[in-house]
Amino acid sequence: MTRPSPGVDLRFCTRCVISNRRPLASREYQRGPGSSPSLMAFDAEGVCAACRVAERKAATDWKVRREELETLLAGYRRSDGRFDVVCPGSGGKDSVYAAHLMRDEFGMHPLTVTWAPMLYTDVGRRNFETWVRNGFTNHLVTPNPRVHARLTRLAFLNLLNSFQPFVLGQRSLPTRFAARHGINLVVYGEDDEDYEGAAGWQEQREVHDAPDELQISGVPWSQLVRDHQIPHHDLAAYLPISSNEAAQVTSVALGRYVRWRPQDAYYFAADRGFQPNDQRTEGTYTTYASIDDKLDPLHYYTMLIKFGVGRASHDASHEVRNGHLTREEGVALVRKYDTEFPGRYFVESLQYMGLSVEEFHATCDRFRPEDLWKRDGIEWRLRRQVT
Repeated sequence: MTRPSPGVDLRFCTRCVISNRRPLASREYQRGPGSSPSLMAFDAEGVCAACRVAERKAATDWKVRREELETLLAGYRRSDGRFDVVCPGSGGKDSVYAAHLMRDEFGMHPLTVTWAPMLYTDVGRRNFETWVRNGFTNHLVTPNPRVHARLTRLAFLNLLNSFQPFVLGQRSLPTRFAARHGINLVVYGEDDEDYEGAAGWQEQREVHDAPDELQISGVPWSQLVRDHQIPHHDLAAYLPISSNEAAQVTSVALGRYVRWRPQDAYYFAADRGFQPNDQRTEGTYTTYASIDDKLDPLHYYTMLIKFGVGRASHDASHEVRNGHLTREEGVALVRKYDTEFPGRYFVESLQYMGLSVEEFHATCDRFRPEDLWKRDGIEWRLRRQVT
């Protein structure tokens, strides 16, 4: 499979609705300004790598895979009641499903850990509290809010990726937390392969022992300390795990061992108190995925700007692969919702980052690839959408 570069041969998968511009989040860990992203791979038949993974998983013997999971867990299960697995999450449908499976079906003793959202939504906070009240010990880790807001602003201006600092902390926290608490296993829910068609950051965990060489928010570490006066101790949470931490902890995704579908996770979580949003999420047609942070819709919108791939494209592609939508239905949903502007939390999101409306739009326009976008009067329009 080849990985296309921006500006080359825009194509859409012949099975789902994703394009070959879909970036691989697992490869975007420390990218700085001007770097080229890794994109979704397509094969000679025009089928994306994620669809090939779905094809393979459709033929998987999940009974055998579940037995393999049981064997794996037996090597980490403790008989003295101490915590033996870290389950990261926010209290969304997937983390609810994963934590309950570990405790109620596999007899593990999970410790849940949460990297706090930037701006909690009301429903996100309620779901988090419901999750914990179902009988789970939780550590909610909140980075310095002022530092995090500054890093988010810099990431937006330098990378058009306001979520990069959040993702850096979210990725490192589970392994680092487990290592510090003498727990040797981290269990995630979804499998990155289902979305990216390649082993994700859960398996390819970034390891780095030299922070001075790193960039956060498109700014070198040393410059953040020197020019932005951000102390080392406030930046430490965003560092990749160390080689010592990586050696102590094993990370696995349940989606490799259990048939994992977002709709199934939602129904499971709803039976345990999880609530969907009170309205459709802007930019897509769903009400129950990634609803805990007010900056989520803005993040997906900026992905649309940079790559021409919006939130409906992500959601519909996965549901087509799972057989819950036909490709024709997916195409219709993408064309209806993908380019919708995220207005509900827009003002709050700009206030959080300290941006004006003019700065927001000027930055978006600076990152628009010319081969994807064209001006139509005062508006921008995609040159091509999925058909």
